[in-house]
Amino acid sequence: MSDAVYDLTLERIALIRRMVVAWGGAEPGAPTVHPDAPYGSLDRDGDIANVTGDDEGAEEEHRALEDGLAVFAQNALLKPGRYQYHNGLAKLDHGEVGDVFRDAQTGQTPEHITFAVTPEHLALIPRLAYGWDAARNVPCVDPKQPYGGTGPYTAAMARHLAAVPETAANDDEDGETHRIRLHREMQPALQIFLRYADLGPGAFRRPAPTSDWQPA
Repeated sequence: MSDAVYDLTLERIALIRRMVVAWGGAEPGAPTVHPDAPYGSLDRDGDIANVTGDDEGAEEEHRALEDGLAVFAQNALLKPGRYQYHNGLAKLDHGEVGDVFRDAQTGQTPEHITFAVTPEHLALIPRLAYGWDAARNVPCVDPKQPYGGTGPYTAAMARHLAAVPETAANDDEDGETHRIRLHREMQPALQIFLRYADLGPGAFRRPAPTSDWQPA
């Protein structure tokens, strides 16, 4: 089987940075791109054309970002720290997908988010099971097995976090509770990562469907 090859262009990076990350799926749920406004407004094709300069081919470019999101998440770099971002979900309908910051009683969510991205979040972002939500036509993370595999998602998290020193140092809550909380924090962590992580354009290859994308 030949390698899969992906061309991560400047335009595709720009669209990835504009993605609005929501929370979707049945339990345990996972980050997903907002189906109504994947790039910030309700005019998906117009948002894409504003970036690419091409009024045609919007659907093709949008569909290409299933692999583009995985390429970016598995290769971009971000330093741990506190970040701020404008919460695009504040102005969007939340009936289709969720938002971990939205108040269940008032239905309100903050317009501006300040969030601390930790080495744990950064270790998990490349390990998320990126794919395509065919029903909503957007890139997503598998909500039932968000870190791949077939066992409990928290067990997969524990394996991915085994080499992160901060995990062993966490003693304010038990490990399972910590991983459940950490998983829900992947919505803001991924949103920040897409907006601020560093990665330039280039060709990437994937030796097998279960392999990570690597610079070609």
